[in-house]
Amino acid sequence: MLANQYTIKLPADYDMDIIRDRVRHNGSRFDVWPGLAFKAFLISERARGATANRYAPFYVWHDITGANEFLYGDGFAALEGSFGRPRIEHWITLDVQTSTEAGPARSATRQDVIVPEDDHLAEVRERAREWLQRSRSDPRRVHTALVALDPYRWQLVRFALWCAPLAQLEPGPQTTQYELLHLSAPGSPRPLSATSADPRSGSSPWVSSARPKRGVSSSLDLERAPTRKLVL
Repeated sequence: MLANQYTIKLPADYDMDIIRDRVRHNGSRFDVWPGLAFKAFLISERARGATANRYAPFYVWHDITGANEFLYGDGFAALEGSFGRPRIEHWITLDVQTSTEAGPARSATRQDVIVPEDDHLAEVRERAREWLQRSRSDPRRVHTALVALDPYRWQLVRFALWCAPLAQLEPGPQTTQYELLHLSAPGSPRPLSATSADPRSGSSPWVSSARPKRGVSSSLDLERAPTRKLVL
């Protein structure tokens, strides 16, 4: 799986309701995008304590084909027309874990962690898995947690969607907080509405998205998929 994010910094006096309206009217178009695990429509807002106004959607793809369909299609072209061409950060996803018992996601955090040159990568991976495990018991109630690696900058990103609202998040080292406007998850292991695991089944309330579940669009589906016109 691949993760990417671009951040569009907006003027200090920018009306962030413009972004909210764009997402409200166009965000659901990603709810059926083939090859997309999820897209979190994120903003940070000076009026709510952020250092700047930003629009910063975060994507997770099951494969590169779906990402290319967006990048080289009308969707990204429309974004370029409105805001210019942003730089896109890319990561190789180690794992994505989603709770089957959490309620709707309302906020998000991204923490950047430098990987020292003398760290063994196997140990780096183990610490990443430990963070995923710890996030399950976080009082903010994690909806989805992800760890991914940028092997060019040798930097990990720890990304999480939380059920707690933005106002209940606490600042952390090298951590950016976001308000979640909409979550499109056509390739998520569960629907967006809260669901509870059957206690009689003995199944875990956590599922991994490391591989597409049965029914998620594959690369063959993407080749057959028609081009979609998207705005955000």
